[in-house]
Amino acid sequence: TRIYTVYVPTSYDGATAVPLFINFHGNGGTGDDFLHETAMTSLADAEGFLLVYPQGSMLDGTSHWNPLPLGGDNKSSADDLGFIDALLDTLIDTLNVDADRVYAAGYSNGGFMAYGVACGLSDRFAAIGAVSGTQLGGSESCAPTHPTPVISLHGTDDFVVPYAGGPGYPSSDEVLDYWTDFNGITGDGITTTFEDGNRMVERTLYEGGQSGSAVVRYTINGGDHVWFNLSIEGADTGRLIWDFVSQYDLSVLMQP
Repeated sequence: TRIYTVYVPTSYDGATAVPLFINFHGNGGTGDDFLHETAMTSLADAEGFLLVYPQGSMLDGTSHWNPLPLGGDNKSSADDLGFIDALLDTLIDTLNVDADRVYAAGYSNGGFMAYGVACGLSDRFAAIGAVSGTQLGGSESCAPTHPTPVISLHGTDDFVVPYAGGPGYPSSDEVLDYWTDFNGITGDGITTTFEDGNRMVERTLYEGGQSGSAVVRYTINGGDHVWFNLSIEGADTGRLIWDFVSQYDLSVLMQP
């Protein structure tokens, strides 16, 4: 038995299909707490999308997400890809969801899960985002079925999921290289620098991928292991992710 929280925007009347955004909490967290931490409900109201916070299951007394297929040396027996697949079926059956505009994001272990659905449930997710997270399993366990836009936000001083990588954790550069290569992006990224309080934030945007796909990374210099409290040209973390992923559907870049 699995649980989840759905926030329905104030404009929803059931007559028009609306986008769906799933946000995965970090290791040890809860969906309800993460809903309040990310503060995206007003954004969902403004933009008219369904906002879903699933709850991870317990592993050694701690809530977690298993972003990899079952079997092999997987430390978890939770079929979380199966859970999210079934969750989407339930939500589409009960709400008027635009199935071509389903997105995922997550923090930390939830970021692992966002990459997990991009790899293992690619036919259901148009674009994904990850905050203070990385992609597990390597390219051999990732089988996307379409070009996949990705936005990542990662701090250079992350002490849990190191920006430069560590044992079992691919670096931010390795993950970036995987998705730019998969999407067929060959040009150099365009870097723009912002000041956020006393921190410097670098946005590097890679465009020109297949079907109009793009990959963007926000590097928070001195940033640690958090869902970032940012203000980049007036946009917080949730807004940055939404503004990027919402450009796409399963055919990738939507026509204006």
